[in-house]
Amino acid sequence: MLDGSLDTRAGRLNDRYRHHAATEVLRRAVSDADLGRVALVSSFGSESVVLLHMVSVVAPGLPILFIDTQMLFPETLAYQREVATKLGLTDVRVIRADKAEVARHDPDGTLHKFNQDACCDLRKTVPLEQALSGFDAWITGRKRFQNGQRAALEFFEPEPPTRLRVNPLAHWRPEDVQEYMVENNLPRHPLVAKGYPSIGCAPCTSPVKPGEDPRAGRWRGSDKTECGIHFIGGRMVRGKVSA
Repeated sequence: MLDGSLDTRAGRLNDRYRHHAATEVLRRAVSDADLGRVALVSSFGSESVVLLHMVSVVAPGLPILFIDTQMLFPETLAYQREVATKLGLTDVRVIRADKAEVARHDPDGTLHKFNQDACCDLRKTVPLEQALSGFDAWITGRKRFQNGQRAALEFFEPEPPTRLRVNPLAHWRPEDVQEYMVENNLPRHPLVAKGYPSIGCAPCTSPVKPGEDPRAGRWRGSDKTECGIHFIGGRMVRGKVSA
């Protein structure tokens, strides 16, 4: 039985690890009694390999949840297999939407063209929520420099009603991410070199021009900036999130 409310536990953890580096936050988080059962959720996107490498060092058997929306780039699927093999990750769980639900709500695969939120809900949010039902906390790769609601991100944050989120890279800068990749000789997502600094589903991700925000290619032309798997105040993020 976990001791205390989500806010109380998040506060204790942030006080406990406030001055720790990302690797130590991760190392201690996977065994801290205030967190309980923990999984890492990874998109195997442009920066995901940093956190995946840290996990391979401190807890290679940690459950890793990878959401295959069945609309991902082929390069992402190949990269997921490459990274999992190279890093020796032993418990990667590929999460997909229920076939019957997809057939019911998006039989021809065009839902994203007229209701992006509903498509994300069907293919990402609902499957992830089901996969996380057996865990008390989950680890994300979110960082403060990604702006919006993430600008005040803490290492540990409550996700009502029952879970905590862990953000080991919350305080990292863009250059920290790049330096870690270089120093550890980590494989890059092949689409990064083609102008995709942030990578989601193929139909809703486009290349980014020099000088644009790295996430400008996600849902281009709409107010949507989050897929919905992250929560604020216990509610799924929908549309544009302000600071």
